[in-house]
Amino acid sequence: MIQRKKTRKVQVGSVRIGGDAPISIQSMTTTPTRDVEATVDQIKQLTEAGCEIIRVACPTEEDTRALGKIKSRIQIPLVADIHFHYKFALIALDEGVDKLRLNPGNIGKKERVVEIVQKAKSRSVPIRIGVNAGSLEKDLMVKFGPTPAALVESASRHVRILEELDFHDIVLSLKASDVPNMIAAYRLASQKFDYPLHLGVTEAGTLLRGSIYNAIGIGTLLQEGIGDTLRVSLTADSVEEIRTAKMILEALEIRRGVRVVSCPSCGRAEVDVFKLADAVEARAMKLKDPMTISVLGCVVNGPGEAHESDFGITGGKDKGMIYIDGKQHRVVGEEKLVDELFADIERKKSGEQKTS
Repeated sequence: MIQRKKTRKVQVGSVRIGGDAPISIQSMTTTPTRDVEATVDQIKQLTEAGCEIIRVACPTEEDTRALGKIKSRIQIPLVADIHFHYKFALIALDEGVDKLRLNPGNIGKKERVVEIVQKAKSRSVPIRIGVNAGSLEKDLMVKFGPTPAALVESASRHVRILEELDFHDIVLSLKASDVPNMIAAYRLASQKFDYPLHLGVTEAGTLLRGSIYNAIGIGTLLQEGIGDTLRVSLTADSVEEIRTAKMILEALEIRRGVRVVSCPSCGRAEVDVFKLADAVEARAMKLKDPMTISVLGCVVNGPGEAHESDFGITGGKDKGMIYIDGKQHRVVGEEKLVDELFADIERKKSGEQKTS
């Protein structure tokens, strides 16, 4: 059982971060925010996939003024990503966003920060301070280089600005593309701050590489009880970020979702295990109820693994056995295995609903 570090509670719209709240999954849109239709469509796809907090970029005033229209049409909290333009932060607050991603040290004159903080306070809108190894202050780069100590010191500077204004509704992130540095930075931050931590490996790469880097970085910290919310950054369809995040949480048994257990195949297999597993995985991601589905290629390990699953397939020559609740259910031809498996899942689900 993972023992999480207790952090402050921060409310982001309908989602609480920190304290004993569940670890939440975030993502960011890739559409121009001013394109309301495209942005809302993408947010709805991400929400359907399991995204719980969404962030949008606000590089222009037109993008920022679109926030209210977007927020009125989505079901999850909306975060405005603000860089340097303090007026955009004020507009975002007027548009009703649920959180700002903003580094106060980058805003300029103190009175500008004061104005933002006063408005954020009055509307109970938290601020995420996000430091990045690739954009540290010059003096820190000279003194430390892009190290964990530099990331934590940069975060401390921004935190002090807000704390001096009696603002404590803060979330922190300390991201790096170097996984060991990222892990070390968050460990240091967890010791220094009691604010909730937003985990992520920045610029992690394409789907395969990025998923592995994020799984190691985020997974290591979660296993140590560090982290309250996360984003898996990928150079890929944003829905893949949500899928990977859910799998990280499932692997650590922080959440129970739909888990597909599949074998690597071998010379004993008489069915196309790769094809079956891919097809089952794709359809399983659309299921909402927690369950384990196994896809095994032969009769050596298959029956034993299937006994541990809610549903399963074991392969034979051009056919397979479907298991339900660990018991043999029926034999089906290979070409119909996936369809019949999910038909059985739906039938069992409908039966449970009728008897409940």
